[in-house]
Amino acid sequence: MTGNALKDIEQVEASLWEAADQLRANSKLTSSEYVMPVLGIIFLRHAFNRYEAARAAIEADQAAGRMPRRPLVKADFLKRRAMLLPPEARFDALLERPKDANLGAALVGAMKAIEAEFAPLAGQLPNDYEGFDPDLLENLLRIFDSEALRTASGDVFGRIYEYFLMKFAIQGAQDSGEFFTPPSLVQTIVNVIEPDHGIVFDPACGSGGMFVQSSHFIEDRGGDTSHRVTFYGQEKTGTTIRLAKMNLAVHGLEGDIREANTFYEDVHHLKEGKPIWGNCDFVMANPPFNVDMVDASRVSGDRRLPFGLPGTTKNKQTKKETVSNGNYLWISYFWSYLNETGRAGFVMSSQASSGGHGEALVRRKLVETGDVDVMIAIRSNFFYTRTVPCELWHLDRGKPEERRDQVLMIDARNVYRKVTRKIYDFSPEQLANLTAIAWLYRGQRQRFLDLVAGYVERIRDEIALIEETVLAFEERLVEIEDGLKTFADGIGALADIEEAQRQPLTDALAELTEAESAYETDRASLIDALATFAAMTAKTPLASNADQHATRHTFAPLAERIKGLVKQIDLLYKLAARAAQLAQDLARDEPVGANSLELVGANSFARYAKALSRRLKPLDAERKTAVEQIKLAVYFHRQILWLQERFPEAEFVAVPGLCKAVTRAEIEAADWSLTPGRYVGVAPPEEDEDFDFEQTLRDIHVELADLNREAAELAARIQANFDEIL
Repeated sequence: MTGNALKDIEQVEASLWEAADQLRANSKLTSSEYVMPVLGIIFLRHAFNRYEAARAAIEADQAAGRMPRRPLVKADFLKRRAMLLPPEARFDALLERPKDANLGAALVGAMKAIEAEFAPLAGQLPNDYEGFDPDLLENLLRIFDSEALRTASGDVFGRIYEYFLMKFAIQGAQDSGEFFTPPSLVQTIVNVIEPDHGIVFDPACGSGGMFVQSSHFIEDRGGDTSHRVTFYGQEKTGTTIRLAKMNLAVHGLEGDIREANTFYEDVHHLKEGKPIWGNCDFVMANPPFNVDMVDASRVSGDRRLPFGLPGTTKNKQTKKETVSNGNYLWISYFWSYLNETGRAGFVMSSQASSGGHGEALVRRKLVETGDVDVMIAIRSNFFYTRTVPCELWHLDRGKPEERRDQVLMIDARNVYRKVTRKIYDFSPEQLANLTAIAWLYRGQRQRFLDLVAGYVERIRDEIALIEETVLAFEERLVEIEDGLKTFADGIGALADIEEAQRQPLTDALAELTEAESAYETDRASLIDALATFAAMTAKTPLASNADQHATRHTFAPLAERIKGLVKQIDLLYKLAARAAQLAQDLARDEPVGANSLELVGANSFARYAKALSRRLKPLDAERKTAVEQIKLAVYFHRQILWLQERFPEAEFVAVPGLCKAVTRAEIEAADWSLTPGRYVGVAPPEEDEDFDFEQTLRDIHVELADLNREAAELAARIQANFDEIL
């Protein structure tokens, strides 16, 4: 997906959420009341799009003689990963209902009709629409009937569904948002364990994000998820299971998800009659942390606890023995579900990696198996409803003998991107760079080199788009500059305006012209140099590490020139804005009844100057677009620099403050701790020559915008409370 396409989808997601959440705010519904109905409507829109696409494909096959002309049946649609929707469940039919019709009842009927036709969704779709205001429901349907969504693909709807899940999680819907694991964490786990075949099991599956990201991983590599893996899940909350089943359906996936409390229940059996225990190729989960009320008598002797109980305590009220902390129950379960070559990846409280007493004993036994593979420390604020730090554990029961005595420790607490004032995540490139460390640790040098080569390719792609964006900026600038010169010539003809009054504008225009001339020379030279770089790297395969280093060094001076061009573009905008302001100031001194600028259709100098100032906003928009595009080439160069500075030979080495391969003896000497920060040390201070002031200002702006929004919401809540009292 190109950067522009991704940006378009992100804008669609944001606008849909803003519109839908505005309806919720005006209805006084809580997030938990609103989440299922909204996700149900997204599902309906998606199902109708799939139906329409499948129907068009079937008709094309019939017209071409590849399929006989006959009444269509369910199987015709299922083979195209769609449902043969009953007429009453089609999105257009719901929109076309008369105004006085009971839309809530119609939506319930649509959901029940789909459940009757599609067994995996039986009893899972929302059915609580009849209590909703009819206007709210109609507006929701209209929101999801935009032109952009009528032809949107399943991938787009999958993204929108996940985006809405995330936003509801941020608002704290459904058990404090714990139904949804942040995508950055899921993607990190998927990238490390690579779930591309066999049985994939999530014993605490929430809304099914682990399954969805596994599917993305498979399909990004050209595979077909339905032929590669089988998904199994357990989840204790019925409402969350409904979210998961809809999530799978929106993504065109299927899975066997059952309601069960995994602490006490192991309900799945494979089709061959074998238990799922001990037969999973991959286990993935984000279980609830630090649970302390698990009944010890019910889990004692469980076959899923090969390392024994982690420690118990007596409940003062019930007098029953309880497991002091459930973290190591989960960890033991995950290990025991794996087959002899299976891998597991899961999110765990940072307390677990260094817990003492019974937990330390279980951890020691686990380390002694040789199956602990990769530990990644994550800073706080990655979760939407909790600020706690965490760690990502990765087990590999098929780890090769030469690495069984080692554990890769990665401290990623200093790797993050700020999303809002309270929420951080990984950028796609940060995620890829962290994954590359695991590749090198496993001896997969070529994947590291391919990643660097991919960044060079991205630099070429971004270079190709620079000229178009800067020319668009220049066109806007010339319009304003020509208008300013016309204004200056016109007002200069007025005898009542003294030359001293006109001089600041004259000087500003001269400075703008001079800066523009220097910019045009530098821009032409730089674009030629960038085109030469792109052509050179396209012709020469960057197969070797030495070639890649040489390419990075070749681009370095171009990166500096790019930064200079950005400064020139910013300066041109500032000079144009200053000249426009001076024109407005000068126009205020225009004598009453002075000759107007009839040549350009203005009624007065003042109005003409204001019209020029209004053009600054689109000029600034073009400036931002051009600057953003120009900086992208430098951004991807910086990713190469990050990797090559830390791993100059494209081989794994310990990097202070970031990563280290730790031996079992070192772990034993540290009380069997699996906390990465205990081993990797502290990174030496370094001067950041590429410090991005603009990004820092963006971060500050994000924080300020969040604070302003929270203040507005609080003020509205206080006002509503006063209104109720009065």
